[in-house]
Amino acid sequence: MPNARLKDYLHLHFLVFIAGFTAILGKEISAGATAIVWYRMAIAAVLMFIYIKLIKLNIRVSKKTIIQFSAAGVIIALHWITFFESIKQSNISIALAMFSSGAFFASFIEPIFFKRRILAYEIFFGLVVILGVFLITSSELNYLNGIVLGLLSALFSTLFAVINGRFIERYNATVISFYEFISGVIFLSLFIHFSGIHFNEEFFTLSKLDWVFIFILASVCTAYAFIGAVEVMRYISPFTVILTYNLEPVYGIILALFLFPETEKMSSQFYIGAVLIIVMVLLDALLKNSKAKRRKKLLANN
Repeated sequence: MPNARLKDYLHLHFLVFIAGFTAILGKEISAGATAIVWYRMAIAAVLMFIYIKLIKLNIRVSKKTIIQFSAAGVIIALHWITFFESIKQSNISIALAMFSSGAFFASFIEPIFFKRRILAYEIFFGLVVILGVFLITSSELNYLNGIVLGLLSALFSTLFAVINGRFIERYNATVISFYEFISGVIFLSLFIHFSGIHFNEEFFTLSKLDWVFIFILASVCTAYAFIGAVEVMRYISPFTVILTYNLEPVYGIILALFLFPETEKMSSQFYIGAVLIIVMVLLDALLKNSKAKRRKKLLANN
């Protein structure tokens, strides 16, 4: 039905908007990056467990699989910590612009995982992304720590996406996410204990507004967003979903400029660099889709 199709596309863009809004919440919550991620994963895990019970989903997997999910859970925890710390050390625009460089890392990581050759246009796009990062870095040297953390965040995000891409071929997305969140909480709990932060009164003393923002982050921006992204793929092609999610930095930067004009207004060189990175990401997705369509057509003709 046409109305249902429009509804699905609107739902997809709402999910991308939520993804961009995550950065806004990270800026507004006064707690440190590690605490934010611990709360996010712990609350999201509880909410997903309730959802699993409601739909009576079987979550039994082998011990080997749990270990594999756990490794991915540690990686996504590291991604979120470096992402939120990048915001704390710089601002939303820097963190999101660096996050866009994930496509550059993917062009080298994917061939290793999927045992394929590196494509010539991926190298070209990667060089343009490096140029974009250079323009941003050279114009915003006072945010160097945030830039480095943002690049690390993009690297962890790419690793997580590639690993999850292998998992999703065999396992339910909700089951994967649930085990990843649980393992992330365990990893962060150990890190907090041994790093000297500790689960003391100060750790759990947050303002009412912080609690509200953290709950929105864990429920809407994490548990709902993870499940919603899987659900929308029932009606919209994975390519369209991935391409649309590449607009997350655009939505996030526009939101940041609107909400925090004083701290988020950057130099013209920053925006040139950011546009270069985002355009390369979109072109990469379009070329990959075009090649996939041609491959399917050739297989159909044969």
